[in-house]
Amino acid sequence: MAAFGGCGKYRIALQIEAHEHQCSSGMENKQNLNQVAGELRIDFVTGSVAHRLRFGGGRGQDLPKAMGLRAGKTPMIVDATAGLGRDSFLLASLGAQVTLIERSEKMHALLEQGMKRAAREGGQLREIIGRMTLLKGDALDLIPELAGEAILIDPMHPERKNSALVKQELRQVREIVGSDDDAADLVRLAIKHARKRVVLKWPSKAAPLEGVQKCSHQIIGKTTRYDVFMIS
Repeated sequence: MAAFGGCGKYRIALQIEAHEHQCSSGMENKQNLNQVAGELRIDFVTGSVAHRLRFGGGRGQDLPKAMGLRAGKTPMIVDATAGLGRDSFLLASLGAQVTLIERSEKMHALLEQGMKRAAREGGQLREIIGRMTLLKGDALDLIPELAGEAILIDPMHPERKNSALVKQELRQVREIVGSDDDAADLVRLAIKHARKRVVLKWPSKAAPLEGVQKCSHQIIGKTTRYDVFMIS
């Protein structure tokens, strides 16, 4: 009986420990959600951007391939819908000169702040930010003046199921920049003015953007695809 009683106490102790762990995990998740639910902050120094910089796979990644970054070829890129700036940062980290266009005043300010913070870190980060030029304005007005070799367009995507943290961040961005109802107009304009290619970043399983010609080819990942329009 004594042995049985000892096992019972051990079992109870484990249950208490498990409960405390669940409460602790729940508090941590709640804190993470609260952090993301706060003011949106663009960070090129830590987190997922820093991890991708270190372990992302270089020019073998889908986006650089779609944009035409190959051995000996590094096009001048226009990111027509800069948003959080992560794609531009990746392309600049691979040696490309990137012009970012953002028409939302608030998102432009967040990008500007994030770029300044990264530049202050010095070293590699300063070099990368040095290849990024941020413009405020409507890409429909600016693209004809820029004559970019490769133009990236990443409009707001249809909502999809994702983790709570990512969904919260995407909701924050959507609240700031809106729904990009003129995305098809932007793709058509970019095709008219790009020197070599236009790339539309779109959910992998979503229907083609209505009102846009058929793309030349696609690069398809698990959740994202790149519709590439080559300019003849």
